[in-house]
Amino acid sequence: MIRLLLADDHAIVRAGLRALLDGEDDIEVIGEAVSAETAISFCTTTAVDLVLMDLRFGPGRTGVDATRALKALPDPPHVLVVTNYDTDADILSAVEAGASGYLLKDTPPTELLAAVRAAAAGESVLSPAVASKLMTRVRKPQTSLSPREIDVLRLVAAGSSNREIGKALFLSETTVKSHLVHIFGKLGVKSRTSAVARARELGAI
Repeated sequence: MIRLLLADDHAIVRAGLRALLDGEDDIEVIGEAVSAETAISFCTTTAVDLVLMDLRFGPGRTGVDATRALKALPDPPHVLVVTNYDTDADILSAVEAGASGYLLKDTPPTELLAAVRAAAAGESVLSPAVASKLMTRVRKPQTSLSPREIDVLRLVAAGSSNREIGKALFLSETTVKSHLVHIFGKLGVKSRTSAVARARELGAI
């Protein structure tokens, strides 16, 4: 039996989730929390297998704060984020805090039930839209360019030579070449033309 806590500040959302989940033989909703603090307090005193966690609770601590606190407990529950928010920052923050999964509230009921069972078993669960965003964001640290590298690349895109770039940015040609080496490495390319094309594709310039 999956012992489950619903953490959401909207009563209608909790009611909808409870109606869906309580109808399953292997899931028992053992509590509801209207704030991050309430969720943390509940799990501190009660054995919970999985928390369905919203990200925003109005004033006070967020779902990410609650997730981080819950994962620090001696016997931490799994956390499955179920929210309306799908920005890169929200997704990454939740995953980095220890959430097992991240679903949007428009997820079909059958997918939600499957995700609940998977998350309770310790598996990672991401809705397709979230997975796409996360993979893009996860790749970005390898492809993120420094402000100076972006300056260099913009001048490359404008057709400037290494010497002209150096003059424009008050750098030696050697330094410009060094920047280009780093840029090529980060973008996984071997030429100036490819670097410009890849940077534009990523929205870096």
